[in-house]
Amino acid sequence: MPVPKNFVSPARMSAKERALSQIQRWIIDGTLQPGEKLIDAELAESLGVSRTPIREAFQLLEVQGLVSTHPGKETKVKEIEKDDIFKMYSTMGALQALAAEVTARVIVPEQIEQLRAINLTFARAITSGQAYQAMEVDEQFHNLIVELSDNPYVASFSASLQIHIRRFKYVFLKQPITATQASVDEHDSIIAAFEKNDSDSAQAMMKQNFIRPMMELQQIL
Repeated sequence: MPVPKNFVSPARMSAKERALSQIQRWIIDGTLQPGEKLIDAELAESLGVSRTPIREAFQLLEVQGLVSTHPGKETKVKEIEKDDIFKMYSTMGALQALAAEVTARVIVPEQIEQLRAINLTFARAITSGQAYQAMEVDEQFHNLIVELSDNPYVASFSASLQIHIRRFKYVFLKQPITATQASVDEHDSIIAAFEKNDSDSAQAMMKQNFIRPMMELQQIL
């Protein structure tokens, strides 16, 4: 199991949190391939922690559906199921559309400018080919809209789905700029709808922002 040596470890995290964060990233960006066996001793050495936080991270990753534990306690990266694309993206699109509909009614100019700044950072990450950063910034954009909708159920279900969608989203954002630029444009359209307090347009554009990548990913994978 090849483990990178030149990675930046997140600051101010517990050993378990650091292990969880880094292994998550390696699974999402493909460093740890679907079906690959995870060896706790190797990961512990690479991350500079004991085997205990690695095993604790494995337990959380299994709950998140990113790894699976087999008889004999063998832990492997879970395979990507292509059929899950439709199920995940259509569900997330519905949740996010609801959040956008509500947010359009209550958003204020300062929050609109915050979304605009996030989308500019998103665009720069795409242009510079920083797929992982682009994925994280895209999540910031959507998370702020969910937060403004003030619906804890949408927030909870979205956060759970986001973990699984990340693996697909990373693949999508690694595509050529011409393909991913559409996401930036759709964000701009969502912001424009917010400026007009247009709930219907915000809802429709948000749903499109998830359905379009879903259709494209089905062709890519």
